Amino acid sequence: MDSRTDAEVRAALAAIEAEDIDCGDKVDMLVEIAMGMQRRPKSVHQLRQAIGLYEKALALCPPEDRLAAARIRARMGTALQAVPSADAEYLLRAKAAFEDAGGILREEGAPEEIAELEMNLGLALQALASMNQAKPSEAISAYQRSLRTFDAVRFPREFAILQNNLATLFLSIPFSDQSGKMREALAVQSFEKGLEVVNLIDHPSEYAMLQNNLGNALQYASSSHAFENNLRALDAYDEALKVRTRRDAPLEYANTICNRANCLLNLPDEAERPELGNPANRARALAAYGEALEIFAQVGEIDKQRTVAELIANLESEMIPSGAGPAAGKADSNRAIAPSVATRH
Repeated sequence: MDSRTDAEVRAALAAIEAEDIDCGDKVDMLVEIAMGMQRRPKSVHQLRQAIGLYEKALALCPPEDRLAAARIRARMGTALQAVPSADAEYLLRAKAAFEDAGGILREEGAPEEIAELEMNLGLALQALASMNQAKPSEAISAYQRSLRTFDAVRFPREFAILQNNLATLFLSIPFSDQSGKMREALAVQSFEKGLEVVNLIDHPSEYAMLQNNLGNALQYASSSHAFENNLRALDAYDEALKVRTRRDAPLEYANTICNRANCLLNLPDEAERPELGNPANRARALAAYGEALEIFAQVGEIDKQRTVAELIANLESEMIPSGAGPAAGKADSNRAIAPSVATRH
């Protein structure tokens, strides 16, 4: 597949060089090819090729067309941040591309493209913060600048995505003091703000993402109302599963049923009689983990497969046969699966 793509790119580049057209049209053609490859990449190699095409377009861009060059850099930044890598190289390059583009776009660009650039810069900074290469506050500031344009009334989808990303960022900051509880509350508030402006019919993907992540935030919140929070979390996961079906979105479905299973482990079978434990809920959780394990194996999610296998082993070793169930409690290895951030496109 990569060799075929290489040949197509070489043919396109040769055609551009051979055509008697001006530099501006050549730049447009290169960007169009790069965007097409980036939109649905079949491999990391294609993303790298798209980056190379953006670089070639920048080299051909007339010096006086600063706005066109800034737009190309902004698009290249999104390709750079999409390249999976164990180190920060591509993310740092993406950050630099967004920052280089930002100066010109803020002077000459439209409000929407400036807001989109700030959103993407926030994503790069958020990922870099997880590698200790940036401060979480830098990502928060970028998202907040984006919200000046992407408000709830005119841009509900973008507003919801930004609220989701802010919330996951709040939750990612280590809880070392009392401010941790405040960040948990802010995260729940942000998820709920996002859900006020999107719905199951018009924005199914964003709706399901927010519900799944809200469930995680509620389930793991440091609160004296753990029982009520877990019930609310179950409701949120059930809403997410209206969209995330095994047929249409198997990976997202597996993520959510794992998170729901984690929640079941912390709920008694009968709310009025918690002393009876939760053998039925544990059995439901075990079945959900088994289904998720099968899906993770099918799609090649090795790390998640390993995590769920560990959960199953722990749960099976704790379960008591016949009658009296164990008291409700969380397995040591229990943790949320895939609280996700999202992009505009």
